[in-house]
Amino acid sequence: MPTLDDDRGHPVPLDGVPTRVVSLVPSITEALAESVPDRLVGATEWCTHPAHLDVPRVRGTKNPDHQAIVGLRPDLVVANQEENRRVDVERLRAAGIPVWVTVTESVDQALGSLGRLLVDVLGIDRPAWLTSAADQWTLPPVLPPVRVVVPIWRDPWMVVGVPTFSGDLVDHLGLTLVYGDRSDRYPKVGLDDLVAFHPQLVLLPDEPDPFAAGDGPEAFPGIPTALVSGRDLTWYGPSMATSRMALIDAVSSVLGPG
Repeated sequence: MPTLDDDRGHPVPLDGVPTRVVSLVPSITEALAESVPDRLVGATEWCTHPAHLDVPRVRGTKNPDHQAIVGLRPDLVVANQEENRRVDVERLRAAGIPVWVTVTESVDQALGSLGRLLVDVLGIDRPAWLTSAADQWTLPPVLPPVRVVVPIWRDPWMVVGVPTFSGDLVDHLGLTLVYGDRSDRYPKVGLDDLVAFHPQLVLLPDEPDPFAAGDGPEAFPGIPTALVSGRDLTWYGPSMATSRMALIDAVSSVLGPG
């Protein structure tokens, strides 16, 4: 099998089509479990989907257990530029394990990256869920271009910026992202400053900070607030086949039709 370059342009030597894969990325773990379940031999503790996933765990995305990964004898480890640390990728490569690093800072990039991994690297036909996801996310925007802020953490408050998958996803919906002109990808802001930008909508995902009906909306009195699934907003993979309509429904329920 020829050497292929991962999304960062790093050559990844492969002896053949990988059959033992460890994923350090929750979104990609779900994609692998859906598409090549027999090849997934390890994942992180944060890999919560699918719910029935039963594979050895190798700690977290930021502190993977190198010894445990080596012990699983993978012929490929999949990582992500944003979610995993460079030092862990380098240590695994130094141990002789091929590591494929993905880059997913936009909707199109995520779809393309998943296609390359599954089709070009793992050698399978393009999955139906990936085709459905691409069909959904190439449809024209349908939501009004209201100014939206997307908090993902508090103490300190952090919001979605660009270039990020979630920020581009919001743009694909038709919404206008507050802080979309900042240079930092996840700006840290004071709550007073955040409200001072006069957002017309707040999207509160249930992860990574577990915002809920009784814990989060009270910080934004008078501003329409939509509680959404963090998986719909931040995960790229099989969830993309249904996330567009789920997010549109959630926003429409608080903004009203039109």
